[in-house]
Amino acid sequence: MTTQILTILGSTGSIGASTLDVVARHPDKFRVFALAGHKQVEKLAAQCVQFAPEYAVAADGGYAAKLQNLLQAKGCKTQVLHGAQALIDVASDEQVSGVMCAIVGAAGLPSALAAAQKGKTIYLANKETLVVSGALFMETAKANGATVLPIDSEHNAIFQVLPRDYQGRLNEHGIQSIILTASGGPFLETDLAAFDSITPAQAVKHPNWSMGQKISVDSASMMNKGLELIEAHWLFNCPPDKLEVVIHPQSVIHSMVRYLDGSVLAQMGNPDMRTPIAYCLGLPERIESGVSALDFGSLSALTFKEPDSNRFPCLKLAYDAMRAGGAAPCVLNAANEIAVAAFLDGKIRFTDIAKVVADCLVHNVSDGLCDIESLLAQDAYTRIQAQECIDRLK
Repeated sequence: MTTQILTILGSTGSIGASTLDVVARHPDKFRVFALAGHKQVEKLAAQCVQFAPEYAVAADGGYAAKLQNLLQAKGCKTQVLHGAQALIDVASDEQVSGVMCAIVGAAGLPSALAAAQKGKTIYLANKETLVVSGALFMETAKANGATVLPIDSEHNAIFQVLPRDYQGRLNEHGIQSIILTASGGPFLETDLAAFDSITPAQAVKHPNWSMGQKISVDSASMMNKGLELIEAHWLFNCPPDKLEVVIHPQSVIHSMVRYLDGSVLAQMGNPDMRTPIAYCLGLPERIESGVSALDFGSLSALTFKEPDSNRFPCLKLAYDAMRAGGAAPCVLNAANEIAVAAFLDGKIRFTDIAKVVADCLVHNVSDGLCDIESLLAQDAYTRIQAQECIDRLK
């Protein structure tokens, strides 16, 4: 395995930190070219000191100046950049072989697309890239010889159990359907009558995974699983009616593929993102990730149930958007980002998240958008509409 030169976008988040943990275990296999954080300047500075990248990207000039001062005090020679264009530059630099795309939200789309245009190996942890611009992104990757590897635990599990020569043709490989598992989040058994009083502190306490606030709320509402459905649709060229969701509270089976002969192949492991990260970084080898072995002797029963659309209306909205196609997934994602932020700020109730998304889907769906400018314009317009809906709810 030759040394991979990596740019890690979103290095201060949970995925970025897990990626660096795996990278640190294999100094002979990986070199970090650039790290990009947002506002966690102290954490980004510590990462720069440890991994000595050529570049570090901060959110804006103020954060960049603070980062520069921290690095100078520690004698670190990493060059500090800031802003959206800097993210594109470090993702597309000719020295870079692989890009970990782990920026949360639609903000991660331009840099991921830039990596695809330059034919990089893309470690895709930013699901919004495919939700917002699935057709554009996958066509760009194919046209430029980029490799797209899924980091989300569910899509990585599917990737591991699909045939090695799978090219998006389900029937040729005897595949009946793709099954995404969902934990059900913290409110799987909560009385529906109590949903209006759910607090942000309750919503971010995921029972199995350690994640950021936004994705934790998405998991609680199951919008996260809805976004993953759309992502799977594009990653695996899978029709909506061939995609299933099953609730599996223990998060031991990460996803499955159902075959026509009655077989169901599953990928299992402890709930730790270093497993899918190490799988993709190491291909075609299996490399050590730091994740402890699954102890079957200590496992409780593995249980499964169908999701309830009354409890999880966001999942149904995502199915509807996926089937509608066009700009609907872009609208879904933008409205959800604004609604989740408003919920975390205490401006709307947990149950209002779905109301905001539904309102935007009804009023803002346009035809398919085929370029990044149109997609970002739709995204921006939807955010305005979502904020207006939130103001009415308040």
